[in-house]
Amino acid sequence: MALFDHATPERCAQLGRTLTAAGLTWSDNGRQDAPQYLTYTVTDPHGRTWQISPATNFQIPTSNAAQICKASCAELATTTPILSARKVTEQIKDTP
Repeated sequence: MALFDHATPERCAQLGRTLTAAGLTWSDNGRQDAPQYLTYTVTDPHGRTWQISPATNFQIPTSNAAQICKASCAELATTTPILSARKVTEQIKDTP
């Protein structure tokens, strides 16, 4: 069974702070109580919409427990690997 124990309120807040610090517009769906349904919607500097969701416990590399989320952009038909909050934010901000 997939678990989402890593999607703690603090880690959710960290992602929000990281997105804000990068100057990105974002919102979440308010489902911190059920991390498997938690998503963030982010607008990148080019106006494209990205969805960030938590990785399952099976997707998180044991060598780097900070890598907890992935992002996808339908307009670019792309999905990031599992990344940390900082790295997923950089990926969204820096994608041409």
